[in-house]
Amino acid sequence: MERSIEYLQLLSKSFPSIAAASTEIINLEAILNLPKGTEHFVTDIHGEYDAFDYVLRSASGVIQQKIEAVFGSDLSDEEKRSLSALISYPEAKMRAVKSEVSDIDEWYKVSLMQLIAVLTRVSSRYTRSKVRKALPRDYAYIIEELMHETRGAFLSKHNYVKAIVDTIVSTGRARYFIIAIANVTRSLVIDHLHIIGDIYDRGPGAHRIMDMLCKYKDYNIQWGNHDLVWMGASAGSAACVANVLRNSLKYADMGTLEDGYGISLLPLATFAMETYADDPCTLFDPVKSDDTPADIPPVRLMSQMHKAITIIQFKLEAAVTARHPEFGMDSRNLLHKMDLKRGTIIVDDREYRLLDTNFPTIDPDDPYRLTPAEQNVIDRLVHSFTSSQTLARHMECFYTNGSLYLVHNNNLLYHGSVPLNEDGTLAAMNIEGVEYKGRALFDTIDKYVRTAHYASSDDPIKEYGRDLIWYLWCGPVSPPFDKKRMATLERYFIAEKETHAEPKGNYYHLKNRREICEMILREFGITDLENAHIINGHIPVKAASGESPIKAGGRLLVIDGGFSKVYHRQTGIAGYTLIYNSHGMRLVRHRPFESIQDSIAHGMDVVDATQVVKHSDRQILVRDTDKGKRIMSRVEDLKALLQAYRTGLIRS
Repeated sequence: MERSIEYLQLLSKSFPSIAAASTEIINLEAILNLPKGTEHFVTDIHGEYDAFDYVLRSASGVIQQKIEAVFGSDLSDEEKRSLSALISYPEAKMRAVKSEVSDIDEWYKVSLMQLIAVLTRVSSRYTRSKVRKALPRDYAYIIEELMHETRGAFLSKHNYVKAIVDTIVSTGRARYFIIAIANVTRSLVIDHLHIIGDIYDRGPGAHRIMDMLCKYKDYNIQWGNHDLVWMGASAGSAACVANVLRNSLKYADMGTLEDGYGISLLPLATFAMETYADDPCTLFDPVKSDDTPADIPPVRLMSQMHKAITIIQFKLEAAVTARHPEFGMDSRNLLHKMDLKRGTIIVDDREYRLLDTNFPTIDPDDPYRLTPAEQNVIDRLVHSFTSSQTLARHMECFYTNGSLYLVHNNNLLYHGSVPLNEDGTLAAMNIEGVEYKGRALFDTIDKYVRTAHYASSDDPIKEYGRDLIWYLWCGPVSPPFDKKRMATLERYFIAEKETHAEPKGNYYHLKNRREICEMILREFGITDLENAHIINGHIPVKAASGESPIKAGGRLLVIDGGFSKVYHRQTGIAGYTLIYNSHGMRLVRHRPFESIQDSIAHGMDVVDATQVVKHSDRQILVRDTDKGKRIMSRVEDLKALLQAYRTGLIRS
């Protein structure tokens, strides 16, 4: 590839001499021959902050493996578990230890040396420059000295190392050094974090997860449908706001709304109490779990609010489908098919009895019209969502670090599916009068989702983007959803289970076929099929029933094993994570996370089993990765600059 003289002159400003360009080439060539960093894949967190936090802190068992590699039989199993807990939860572990040991200073000294040994092992795959940048500035020099001297294991320096450690303890800084070393160790164990959708949903800690991620060093998100509905709500989609509120009220998740984002539910509460004053609203009682906070509002008030926003949601969704007949979702509007006098409803040409007929805000002659009071409520709620600074900051992280899909190191990442026809060909979706399918569909959706966030409020494209986000939440050709329908109304008001079915799209019936997955990989520009994988989630893997997350002859990895506690009984496990390091890929299966206290006290490991997906015969290097390709391109640029210096084309 020819480099223009203008480009080389610009490059020369950063590397103004033969020596500078040569040094950079040497540095980059060295980096290319380092082992590739560890990638960590997680999906379908569903607001379960504590479990997600533990998975990151333990790196899905990688920290225990590093401890085992360093110490082997030199430490007992109990000592290794204790050290793992110290790295994962340094502050809490030290608080617990203070009441357990007789000589805390000696414990500090031993722990510091053990931590340095583990950090030395973990950092061995990185340049010293990268490790130095990861160290806290106040402690960097001392920690580097300890790492260097313990790595060398020079007996003549034993007293030197001992003096450093003794002084750290005697000056009262041991606690701070331990926290610093543990934090750096955890940050280096995971080089890149991939979250393949659904951070949000019924769990109470999505806002805490986002607080953590927005400070994380290197991560990306592939948007799930539960994420997108929050993105739509933040952008001002009334239909998305109603769905977010209904889902939160259904699972008594007030913390994310009120404490996390400062969303005022007072307008909805006041309206619901007045409108449904004589209605027990028992069909709308919240679904509680062991984690449901004790300080939630009274159940009856929550049930009234739940019912009120559900009816508002149905009306708002009808308005969206009326604006967009191309969405093909008019059949989901069912309020006009209710006969409230007879207490029946028509669904799929069959009549069913309604479980509830008290709908004071539904006008049989105009069932989808919002009453003035309903309009006032939703206007105030939308304003509350769009005015939340914390929500806006979290959504900015979604847009900056997120996308509908990602091709990374020969792997294709997306949350749900690539919509398919029955014959396995790519299914098309109509967006503003144009049919899109496959990669073009994903790219087009990605563009419109961003307009919902970034376009000015008076730009018509913003409203289209918001409406499209609502479709992505529940539409039949939506890649993150891909079910024939979301049977919300039927599940509330009809007893017959056949109406509750949400048939999956064709993708889910065809994804086990290797040729289908290889067709999808080619569609997204991946040609090295022997080393390629699709990685996604969305549909929990029923491990308890013998289902494998490895499908289509290894081309597809479905790693949703059920972070959400509601799925544990169904899946038999508490989720999968995928680890991709310089030796290959392996799946990690997790047991349910019990508590932070158990992890600290007993060094509890939730790793249930690991399964090798692909083992590399040779160590995978940085030069074999996407990052390596970019570095090699940079090296060629610098070589061209060197040639320009040596031929006099550019003066050094």
